[in-house]
Amino acid sequence: MTIAAILFAAIAFLAIIFVFSAVTVVRQGFEYTIERFGRYTKTAQPGFTLIMPFIDRIGRRINMMEQVLDIPGQEIITKDNAMVSVDGVVFFQVLDPVKAAYEVADLYRALLNLTTTNLRTVMGSMDLDETLSKRDEINARLLSVVDHATSAWGVKLTRVELKDIRPPADIVNAMGRQMKAEREKRALILESEGQRASEILKAEGQKQSQILQAEGRRESAFRDAEARERAAEAEANATRVVSEAIENGEALAINYFVAQKYVEAVGKFATSPNAKTILFPVEATQLIGTIGGIGALAKAALGEDGSPVPPPPATRPRQRGAVPSVPFSTDGPA
Repeated sequence: MTIAAILFAAIAFLAIIFVFSAVTVVRQGFEYTIERFGRYTKTAQPGFTLIMPFIDRIGRRINMMEQVLDIPGQEIITKDNAMVSVDGVVFFQVLDPVKAAYEVADLYRALLNLTTTNLRTVMGSMDLDETLSKRDEINARLLSVVDHATSAWGVKLTRVELKDIRPPADIVNAMGRQMKAEREKRALILESEGQRASEILKAEGQKQSQILQAEGRRESAFRDAEARERAAEAEANATRVVSEAIENGEALAINYFVAQKYVEAVGKFATSPNAKTILFPVEATQLIGTIGGIGALAKAALGEDGSPVPPPPATRPRQRGAVPSVPFSTDGPA
């Protein structure tokens, strides 16, 4: 092999190395910074890129996809001096690869330290109850603070999530007792409210019952009064008829009236439940005379042979205030 052939082979080999060194393939989701003599010149996009070998070189390979950064567990003292253990995750994405490559030395470590310190600041300004109940508020405040600080690095924080907040064991036990007491309190309140509602319903029922009973008594009294009124009217009519009969000279009518009252009074003595011995305050002859008066009245009304007696001729009505002459016998009603 001659010297010329060897030189040609060397040049061809160098040419191949030069071509392979000039070709750069950037993967999807990444962007490379191109540096010439250590100075940034351009950014290589995903795909095929040519650079000047031995002059240009790949500076930083920046991941442009959304990434997750774990926040390791750490102890944080809250505003009320309670020690809690907290861990979480941060979601971020590089928007400007040049700033992410040259504005911060170690992007991941810087994000981790920045998030941790701000997490202590945010949770240290809140009580234990607030840290346990306002997790969304903590995430929002932490996202706002860290995102504002990392904007100069070409990074956008999309989400910050606290995975777990663990209070000390004694505080957990106290919280359990508090929760149990709160539930017992609510149970007692609900039971008292149920009893109150029950008593109200019972009182309403009794009220309605008493109202209905009073209405019943009022209706009954009204009916009784009406019945007494009707009885009084009937009694007045009977008295009026007897008076008219007396005025017409029918003395037997008053005897019938007195005999009827007499027999009713004697009947009440006989039907009295407390009267085992009946004492008649009148003489038996009077009762016999009364019964005899009833018989005479029947004879006067029906006649001796049982045939109806024609009514007497109408007489001129007496003037008001005149005393009718009624014949009475000394032996009682005739």
